Amino acid sequence: MTKLKIYSLVLSMLIFIIPAQGKLITVKGKVTDAVTQQALPGATIALPDLKRSATTNADGEFHLANLPAKGRYLVEVSYIGYKNYTQVIDLSAISDLTFALQPTAIETKEVVITGTLVSGSNKKSSISATTLGRSQLLQPSTNLIDALAKVPGVSQISTGLAISKPVIRGLSYNRVITLDDGVKQQGQQWGDEHGIEIDQFKAERVEVLRGAASLMYGSDALGGVINLLEPLTAPEGQVKGEFISNYSTNNGLTANSLMLTGNENGFVWRARGSYKNAYSFKTPTGYFPNSGYNETDLSGMIGLNKRWGYSHLNFSSFKNNIGFYEPEFNANGDFVNEDGDLFTSSEFKSRNLEYPRQDIRHYKVALNNNFIIGSGNLKVDLGYQKNQRRELEDGPDPSLFFDMNTYSADLKYYLPQSNGWQPVFGLSGDAAHSVNKGEEVLVPNYDTYGVGVFAYAKKTWTASTFNAGLRYDFRSNEGHQLFADGDEVFAPFKNTFSNISGALGFTHQFTDEWNFKANAGSAFRSPNPAELGSNGVHEGTFRYEIGDPNLKPERSYQVDAELDYEGKIISASLSVYNNYVHNYIYASHNGEFRDVTDEDGNTDNYPVYRYGQANANLYGTEASFIIHPVPFIHFENTFGYTHAQNTSFDKPLPFIPAGNLRNELRFEPKLKNLSDSYIFVGINSAFKQTRVDDVFETPTSGYTLLNAGIGTTFKLGKQPVRLSVSGNNLLDKKYYDALSRLKPGRLDQSDPTLGVYNPGRNITFGIYLPFRFN
Repeated sequence: MTKLKIYSLVLSMLIFIIPAQGKLITVKGKVTDAVTQQALPGATIALPDLKRSATTNADGEFHLANLPAKGRYLVEVSYIGYKNYTQVIDLSAISDLTFALQPTAIETKEVVITGTLVSGSNKKSSISATTLGRSQLLQPSTNLIDALAKVPGVSQISTGLAISKPVIRGLSYNRVITLDDGVKQQGQQWGDEHGIEIDQFKAERVEVLRGAASLMYGSDALGGVINLLEPLTAPEGQVKGEFISNYSTNNGLTANSLMLTGNENGFVWRARGSYKNAYSFKTPTGYFPNSGYNETDLSGMIGLNKRWGYSHLNFSSFKNNIGFYEPEFNANGDFVNEDGDLFTSSEFKSRNLEYPRQDIRHYKVALNNNFIIGSGNLKVDLGYQKNQRRELEDGPDPSLFFDMNTYSADLKYYLPQSNGWQPVFGLSGDAAHSVNKGEEVLVPNYDTYGVGVFAYAKKTWTASTFNAGLRYDFRSNEGHQLFADGDEVFAPFKNTFSNISGALGFTHQFTDEWNFKANAGSAFRSPNPAELGSNGVHEGTFRYEIGDPNLKPERSYQVDAELDYEGKIISASLSVYNNYVHNYIYASHNGEFRDVTDEDGNTDNYPVYRYGQANANLYGTEASFIIHPVPFIHFENTFGYTHAQNTSFDKPLPFIPAGNLRNELRFEPKLKNLSDSYIFVGINSAFKQTRVDDVFETPTSGYTLLNAGIGTTFKLGKQPVRLSVSGNNLLDKKYYDALSRLKPGRLDQSDPTLGVYNPGRNITFGIYLPFRFN
């Protein structure tokens, strides 16, 4: 019923707004080389806020039809081997455009960032952001977060190759927001072994926003935002698509994805299907049993791109099955099955998952709209998500089964720009209902809802920008009482939280090469229902978890600054940040254990982890240094480090990533009949991490991994074909990552995760076929 009310509201708005469309205009133009004045065929022209795109023809010409007659919009022009060009255009005052692009060997930072309240060039956005394009996302990786972990300041909490959780500047779980289809992803992300449940091939590009973003997105954005952007709609009159296929040797991963998208007179559509399947992954000492997985993803979009704006209906289905293994050993330290026998090679390479395992399903519907109202516009994003997480212990009947339904609405009204000022007002709300449907319980049935309202303004001068905003949020959590066998498992609780957060940002471009940005602000995160009400065995983490209904909200106070240089040969950046978090929430073990007897009469002894609070301080730095001594040599170096201290107890915070240094030397030759050819060699060095909570967490040693790859694009007739081969951990190095959930535990024989190394050597073969036709 709630969904029907939401969609009825949107339909009413459409009926009201569409008749006042105004006149139709078409913008034409040309893209050329700024040095030779030659036309650039195949260049991309995009208006991200209108979700429109066009490509230049053989003469470098383009046209964008069916545009609103009024309004100022950011246009982005891109072409391989040239600096991206961004410019704000006034549709009422221009009909012909000429863009002259500057050749460059260095990846430009002049890219559009849309995850902020006002879309703009990265150089004029105060938020510290990194954008990964399609070519970078197609580099072999086991999942989407694994691909993003190469960005300075970004790490991952991993459980083998199947599960990765994003970590930004040392913060994870509910402190990092993932945006997909303009909607916050809600998938019980409080769990250690809960991934983000999104098709890794779905995004055309990804924006990683580092630092607090509560002003934009309310609670949960203390660490940052991962904004997934699907492809812009195809140019009018075109159908285009892509086919992707990868195979990885370590765990036999096969990954395939097919996408089609089209545009016929403003009616736009897109469809994608993806499937992944893998057997158990191999470490340098052998396979880890029952660690395979399979994933099936379907997604699509239908919508309208008209002079009044756009309206797109997105839908997706995600299904993932992941095997788990509670380590058991024989006298020689080898893994054995429940009968005490060694696993066979055929069992390691079987694609049939044994128990225990997870069965995860996530369904989502999102309605994204941008209505042109005079010279302003109203953005409306509505979402419905259904998340089902089943943990199957010894059969098809789930031991744990979380079933959560989430509804969300986000409205932003953009007033017309005036004298460089861009004001924005917003209202958002969400509601979630979660129930337990399994034999066992970990968190109570609960209801949660929240509302937020904000005001924001950005002022732009020729070389500087300034932005400021203020936001108020209210959130309510209610956990429901539960009795089992006459005993109270969950006591009822109900609490409410409110917060005022603010942010200031500033950028200044000293010259074409030097750029500076800085931010200061506050953010907050309300406790989630798992932290407030847990009381049970969490099968995926092999521990007994107990929540605290009296937890207070986390409050964060952050400052950061970044200095960038972009020259003809060298590109470099340096950023520093400091984040003080009051009432930081985390689960810790203090020597307590509990016997739990299952329905079959078997008793296991579990370490007890209780949620508590402390004050924390996280500070660190991120840096990059890229050099092109000649156009075909690319030498990239990045560094990230986070120092996190529990200031209440004067000891380190647990599960903080180690410092990381990445070096990559890339050779990009120009070969006849081939394009986009490359050969690279990379070294990934992680420093030792001794700053751990010494009660329940072990330190890790430093390690260095050798990676390499080769790739090229050729044509079969007119069809481009891209082939690639890449290798990770080529020397089959034995190592434990600081954020691996399978590293050795401090709890000795009571902790079943006794030292499973990270994956060993992995060679991935890939093929990519983009295509399009009228």
